Amino acid sequence: MIQEQQPSAFRGFMNWLKESITVKLVFIGFLILVLLIPSALIGDLIRERATRQDEMVKGIADTWSGSQTVKGPVLVIPYHKITKFSDNDKKEITRDVIENLYILPENLKIKANLKPELLHRGMFETVVYNSSIRVSGNFGKAELGSLSLMPEQLILDKARLEFSISDLKGLKNNPMVNAAGQQLTAEPSFNAHPLFNGGLQANLNLTNVSNGAFTFDYTLDLKGSQELHFLHLGKTTDVEVAGKWSSPSFDGRYLPDDRHVDTSGFTAKWRMLYYNRPFPQQWVADNNLLTDENKLADASFGVKLRLPVDQYQKITRTSKYAILIVLLTFVSLFLTEVIRKNRIHPFNYILIGAAMIIYYTLLLSFSEQVGYNMAYLIASVATIGLVSVFIASLLKNKGAAALFALILSIIYVFIFVIIQLEDLALMIGSIALFIITGLLMYFSRKINWDKH
Repeated sequence: MIQEQQPSAFRGFMNWLKESITVKLVFIGFLILVLLIPSALIGDLIRERATRQDEMVKGIADTWSGSQTVKGPVLVIPYHKITKFSDNDKKEITRDVIENLYILPENLKIKANLKPELLHRGMFETVVYNSSIRVSGNFGKAELGSLSLMPEQLILDKARLEFSISDLKGLKNNPMVNAAGQQLTAEPSFNAHPLFNGGLQANLNLTNVSNGAFTFDYTLDLKGSQELHFLHLGKTTDVEVAGKWSSPSFDGRYLPDDRHVDTSGFTAKWRMLYYNRPFPQQWVADNNLLTDENKLADASFGVKLRLPVDQYQKITRTSKYAILIVLLTFVSLFLTEVIRKNRIHPFNYILIGAAMIIYYTLLLSFSEQVGYNMAYLIASVATIGLVSVFIASLLKNKGAAALFALILSIIYVFIFVIIQLEDLALMIGSIALFIITGLLMYFSRKINWDKH
């Protein structure tokens, strides 16, 4: 009799495991935790592909030209300085030392016209540009008294204008500089203490220049990629940039005073005074002032020509909703199973969960070929079709499968809208989750928890 009761108890326990809602919920929760592992691996894959894209973009920039920062010009005037020191015999010796006086422009005007285009390498692309940049302005008379200098100390016939761009490879021709009535040819700066990294200079004779004040202008025919920045060096700096690019981003220490962006391109204008500029109008001896990275960052501003869609950023944001989609899918399937009293084997939950995860590899691979939006449509339709057909075969009910397909469609449309509306994503997501929670409360009323 005891032996007959043991198999009966065992069979009862096994039946309870099969029929228990609690056990099924525990299994679903465990499965969701397990699916976190492939979700994390897919996140690593997305980051790896994004890193590869960055490397390819950098490779394109290296062969074309990197991002550019236009610096200068600065007037450099050597001068004699008599220094005194004692030798080993404590005898006083005087020595004539050559040092430099640096003067920034009174007015600096820059007008840049950009012609962006896309360059492709395999399935990756980046934006590059050709540009014509006209730099003009004037220098005022040096205030020698404030620097304890005398006019006769200046070596006016050895003066020079120094200016710079970030990547000299981007120069399409040799800049010709008009300054103080002279036409000068710019050449690389090979001074012992360069004012700029990768600088250019034009030698200038100021002997016959009245009061040391003069005008200048030159044009840079320049290639670059992604970014164009400028350095605020004038007592008054005016910059105007225009280009046929519909998605510019303005950054740096100063934002444009006036901007206009539409589908045909953009224009932006800056006007800055020297009150918050991190450089004095003139100084002596300090050769490294304009190579200080912190000061350069405080005086730099410009425009970034970004691609309209960063597909890897969108895929990364989409993948963060993976567990939410799996959870909502499993809950919907569980409620369908309980309400309709059609038992679904745990292995089928595993297969559906696998389909939900493979969705993201489909999205990633297709987005690299056809773009994010089309890839999202392809991956969503394929996954919804696969899962709904599978459920139809499990439940032997096309109506239930169609309802499940509708639920999945709503979920994927909801996620797509969240990705597009970055600023409102939190609010819309919170409202949607609140509604979903209310629906789950409503449908869970039909479950008799006491029988399980």
